[in-house]
Amino acid sequence: MKLADLVAALDDLLAPRLFDDYCPNGLQVEGRPEVTTLVTGVTASQALLDAAVAAGADAVLVHHGYFWKGEDPTVRGMKRRRLATLLAHDISLIAYHLPLDAHPTLGNNARLAAVLGLEITGDLERGVPRSVGFTGRLAQPMTGAAFAEHLAQRLGRAPLHVPGTSGEITTIAWCTGGAQHHIEQAAELGVDAYLTGEVSEPTVHVARETGLHFYAAGHHATERYGVQAVGDHLATERGLHHHFIDIDNPA
Repeated sequence: MKLADLVAALDDLLAPRLFDDYCPNGLQVEGRPEVTTLVTGVTASQALLDAAVAAGADAVLVHHGYFWKGEDPTVRGMKRRRLATLLAHDISLIAYHLPLDAHPTLGNNARLAAVLGLEITGDLERGVPRSVGFTGRLAQPMTGAAFAEHLAQRLGRAPLHVPGTSGEITTIAWCTGGAQHHIEQAAELGVDAYLTGEVSEPTVHVARETGLHFYAAGHHATERYGVQAVGDHLATERGLHHHFIDIDNPA
């Protein structure tokens, strides 16, 4: 399909107009005008770009692209090498950040719920067009330690767990990636646990003082599923050849 049609389809699907984001969403680097093979991944690292070249990609779709607010705009070093790889091989880079977190069925938070067997019952954020996180229920109540083991089995890495005061977890709020700052919103909603990707020093104190079970399960580990789901959707709906490439990241 034409690159312009692919970007238009993604804009229609993910609705970036609804978000005030930290980076440009959509086409970030323009490559060849026709797209047959699409590679998806979490972050547009050099390793992912090299793998995309080897896979014969016409375009790369990621959650973490380039040109973040506040970053050095000069094109040198690592940034130069990444852009040089894309331009030399005529590969487009397409990125969606918050829109990919928030999609109600294909987004990072929706797909993480499916992986973990969580029932979505509401939004973490209130009064916004699309919340970047959700609230929900476990398929069956678990102790805090049992849910930590469940996360380790499903995501392939052991989470950081700050134990809460409830004997069993029934209700939970979650937001993938670096969303530890939403923990107080989760506490106000009265859930038993809050799950995200990262942790900051104040997060532990909030968890202890509110009685929430808190889990930091990895930024990368919690955000592998949305971009893969969108790629699969495009393969089915638009006939593209899709390859999800997971560049492991312990963070």
